[in-house]
Amino acid sequence: MNDIRKIAEKIEQADAILIGASNGLSITEGIHLFANNRAFQEVFGDFQDKYGLQNLLSGMLGQWPSEDEMWAFWSRMVNHYSNNYEPSDAMKDLRAIVGGKDCFVVTSNGEQHFEKAGFADEKVFEVEGDWLHMQCADGCHQERYEWSALAEKMAVKQVDGKVPSDLIPRCPKCGGAMIPNMAAGHHFIPKPGVQEAFQEFLAKYHGKNLVILELGIGWRNQLIKAPLMRLTAQETNAVYVTINLGEIYITDNIKERSFGLDGYLGPILSELRSAISRK
Repeated sequence: MNDIRKIAEKIEQADAILIGASNGLSITEGIHLFANNRAFQEVFGDFQDKYGLQNLLSGMLGQWPSEDEMWAFWSRMVNHYSNNYEPSDAMKDLRAIVGGKDCFVVTSNGEQHFEKAGFADEKVFEVEGDWLHMQCADGCHQERYEWSALAEKMAVKQVDGKVPSDLIPRCPKCGGAMIPNMAAGHHFIPKPGVQEAFQEFLAKYHGKNLVILELGIGWRNQLIKAPLMRLTAQETNAVYVTINLGEIYITDNIKERSFGLDGYLGPILSELRSAISRK
């Protein structure tokens, strides 16, 4: 019996599934934060020519000359990768693998593809924020604001890498600058209630059959991978499954309850879906 079949059986027997996801899943869906590839150049070639922008991450972390240029970058990225998103085959397979089981997602990806693919919004914990919400740059109050419709307007109306000044948002409380939630630094505001919901999920399934399914997370990711492995060690009935290309890392203390699959996420998720008897 191969590992795919064994993993499928563990998922079928699970009381719940905890998904951890990072860059590998985004790359599978066509968002490569670190790549200066054709896809990046097709969408942001003018930004590359004008500012020397090398990839999405440099734009997200960049010190932009002005607000209208910063919002031009973010709105184009949000509109292209989030507003116009259609679930990939990999995401459809993942949704089918989960089926009707209770599920929670912990991810460093901010494009909100999980929510758009049908995962419950209140059970998706974006630990570094998400692209589709903005907040006060100074964190003067703890509210986030959805801005996908504004992002579409900005993307359509921007000229020469700048958005019209009348579209630049202002904080409704202090009148100061707004900033994308995922770029808020030490003023970052998490999704309301999601941390509490995560703790409730963990308490509900403490001691039960929990499958921890980790997608596209390298060993250096101490934000998600390390806590998931620690959780596996603490939960003696938990099974840990990590899928990643070229790098599989599992600590010795959980290896007997773990599976490591080295390869592309898309084909592996497709094979796993096929192996699960759930219709």
